[in-house]
Amino acid sequence: MYNAIIVGTGPAGLTAAIYLARANMEPLVIEGPEPGGQLTTTTEVENFPGFPEGIMGPELIANMRTQAERFGAKFRTGWVNKVDMSNRPFKLEIEGGEELVTKSIIISTGASAKYLGIPGEKDNIGRGISTCATCDGFFFRGKKIIVVGGGDSAMEEAHFLTKFASEVRIVHRRDELRASKIMQDRARANSKIAWELNKTPIEVVANERGVTGLKVLNNATGEEELLETDGVFITIGHTPNTTFLDGQLQTNEIGYLLVKPGTTETNIPGVFACGDVQDPTYRQAITAAGSGCMAALDCEKFVEGHAVHDWSQSLNETESVQHV
Repeated sequence: MYNAIIVGTGPAGLTAAIYLARANMEPLVIEGPEPGGQLTTTTEVENFPGFPEGIMGPELIANMRTQAERFGAKFRTGWVNKVDMSNRPFKLEIEGGEELVTKSIIISTGASAKYLGIPGEKDNIGRGISTCATCDGFFFRGKKIIVVGGGDSAMEEAHFLTKFASEVRIVHRRDELRASKIMQDRARANSKIAWELNKTPIEVVANERGVTGLKVLNNATGEEELLETDGVFITIGHTPNTTFLDGQLQTNEIGYLLVKPGTTETNIPGVFACGDVQDPTYRQAITAAGSGCMAALDCEKFVEGHAVHDWSQSLNETESVQHV
């Protein structure tokens, strides 16, 4: 039986692994076929403290994993197919049908950015396609940018990107925006923001250096248009990676896991959540790492506070949590 199993290997899960391993908890980390989270699709990371010259996303993740392994964390690759949290110890079934038993679980499976699903999009991630203005806006100083989306996030990202870009055009498939009036008014008042409404993106155009344009369908005329641009920011939302939990943990209306205020504790004692899977607001590598530290400390305290005979305790009665 493991003291702790960490599901997910982004900056949150790996930070949790470092802290638990240093505390002699000997955690097991379950990584999926694409370990490392969204940082593995990022080129240069310039805003992670301690790297004044920046560091490549995959390299940062590799360094964190090496650090966790140095202190004794163990890693297994494979999908988690099922988790049983109805009783302690908890049981996880991983790919191939093997069952693992653990005193505690840390969920750090992140959230996946939604993409348009059009030709040229996935091929150019990191070559002009981005889902994070805070992460990548700096690289587009003085350039033309397109933001795809019509919600509050799109308006906020577009406004932020005007700090760097010479021009930001908002592309939305409808002629009306979903964003709140205050966010729309703020965007419309920004002289650097232009509008391409009622136009549906159909293809990302690129050359050997990266993105050069976005092909759209004008829904009013039925004609295709090519919008020249140096970068396209996709801002149509994120999906928390929680389907394998089968609804056992409380979530907000969007699907992000809820934790007790000031902690990483979920509604089930002994189960903790950190990183983007419980953070619909910040979604940064550094905030994910910080919450991973919190989860490890919460987890260590929980395991040490329960005697051996407590691990057969029924967990049918779970505690309600509120998200703040």
